[in-house]
Amino acid sequence: MSRLLDLLLTTDPAQRTRLAQSGLALLLLGAGVAAMHYFVWAGVAPLLPVLWWSVLTAAGMVVFYALIRSGWSRRLPEPSLTVQQMIFALTSGAVAYTLLGAGRGAVFPMVMVVLMFGMFIASPRQMRWISACAVLLFGTAMAVMTVLQPAAFPWRIELGHFLLVATMMPGISLLAARLSRLRARARQQRAELAQALSRLREHTVRDELTGLINRRHMQALIDQEHQRCIRSGQSFCLAVLDIDNFKPVNETHGYAVGDAVMRAIAQEAQRHVRVSDKLARWESDDFVLMLGDTRAALARGGLERLRQKVGALRILHGSTAVAVTLSCGLAEHHAGEAVAQTLARANRALQDAKSQGRDCIAVAA
Repeated sequence: MSRLLDLLLTTDPAQRTRLAQSGLALLLLGAGVAAMHYFVWAGVAPLLPVLWWSVLTAAGMVVFYALIRSGWSRRLPEPSLTVQQMIFALTSGAVAYTLLGAGRGAVFPMVMVVLMFGMFIASPRQMRWISACAVLLFGTAMAVMTVLQPAAFPWRIELGHFLLVATMMPGISLLAARLSRLRARARQQRAELAQALSRLREHTVRDELTGLINRRHMQALIDQEHQRCIRSGQSFCLAVLDIDNFKPVNETHGYAVGDAVMRAIAQEAQRHVRVSDKLARWESDDFVLMLGDTRAALARGGLERLRQKVGALRILHGSTAVAVTLSCGLAEHHAGEAVAQTLARANRALQDAKSQGRDCIAVAA
């Protein structure tokens, strides 16, 4: 069943929607064809004209389906061909009206279904044009039949039918406009909800001050990298970065300057790490850098360049200029080792870097 649907409607979501709409319209007209043949059986409508009408109506809808299914309609501004299908259906309905004689009132429910179908798809402007076209088509059909068959189509009855159509169509247009506004409002609300959810997701994985990955999300990424390395046999490195003498910066210049320093270091560090590497704010003035698929010797070279770039920064906040340095502890993950153990070795290496005078890198054994 799934393969049959894919064959009929394709696997493209947009095309499936268009083809499903066209298929529904085809089914509705199929019901109309069946109704027409009922009236033939009842002796109200002539057989041969109804047969020709049935063939042309079905063929027209199949052509619309083929144009959409083949992708040809994508060349047009409206690939779903909604307006064209509705005009075709209304034209078919107007012709059916001329064939049904005493049963012609059965056409009006079909017209209403066609218009209601369009209300959910077409724009208000399109619905105005379609409504005007419906009035013109049925008005012409009624006038012609009043002249050709006045006994079967009395002008008083046809005038009443025309007034019904002429007053019904503007009402349909108003309803379509109202529905369009509701759809637009719903789209706006969905967009706003999506933006709110996106911001919420960002807040759950990002540190608010620096914009870096937060500790919780970083822990999850490290665990994922750990599992990947178990499967592949590759290795990764973890580095703990600490801002040297950060507490005196806050005490001397204030927390606003301290925040500016944190943001500047985070931005500079992000510019000088690989796209595949992950940098997170771990604690107050500590960062953790995960370097995937690399060994400690290579990781140290990249970490050294990062340390030098941060050391060259002059962070301005108002009239205050602050220079800071980084101490770094680097550890390569060992096979069979827990992530917590790798982090602990990186932290011990960081303490070694600080004991060596800070502004340097120490590599864990």
